[in-house]
Amino acid sequence: MAEGLRERKKRQTRQYISDVATGLFLERGFDAVTVAEIADAANVSVNTVYNYFPAKEDLFLDRSAGVADRLAPWVRGRAKGESAAAAVLRELREEVEAVSPRLGLMAGYARFMQVVHEAPALRSRLWALGQDILVNLEESLREESGAPPGDPLPGLVAGQINWVHQTVVSAIGSEMMAGRDPDEVSREMLVLLDDMEELLSAKVLNYAVRAAG
Repeated sequence: MAEGLRERKKRQTRQYISDVATGLFLERGFDAVTVAEIADAANVSVNTVYNYFPAKEDLFLDRSAGVADRLAPWVRGRAKGESAAAAVLRELREEVEAVSPRLGLMAGYARFMQVVHEAPALRSRLWALGQDILVNLEESLREESGAPPGDPLPGLVAGQINWVHQTVVSAIGSEMMAGRDPDEVSREMLVLLDDMEELLSAKVLNYAVRAAG
């Protein structure tokens, strides 16, 4: 269905508030900016800001929506004959090779990470987001493998696969904060992915292989 005028205006207002807030956070830091200052700069009321963003952290991490379900769709969409871990490794390699901004491989990401590093509330939110990614991945593995209730294997495998993803994301953040070139970091992350794949056991690499038939 086509987007109605009311919905479009609401989406545009939400985006504008988010953009204004992000600009202030990047300029002054997360803790130094209040919601009242954001509302004033965006020419809206404080209540309007909270109507769109329940918490201050949501203003800065607005573009993280959907990240919690990042790995699970890769598992569910794996090819015939492909395991869950192989699918995630393949998708990650493709994004790294493409120097994808989704992984932080872009100019300006260093300042974003610096703001996060300086704000405990943002670090806490990102940690919680990482836990959501892990939980969703485990649930997907449990469904895809047909594991019985109480079977610990889906959780153990999810932990190993999530370790690969989190390690790559963390390494990219550290390198970009150091002022590295995204293309150079991309090449190094491909090597890192190869190294991590070698550390995964055969049981993990061959878990939840999609039937060829």
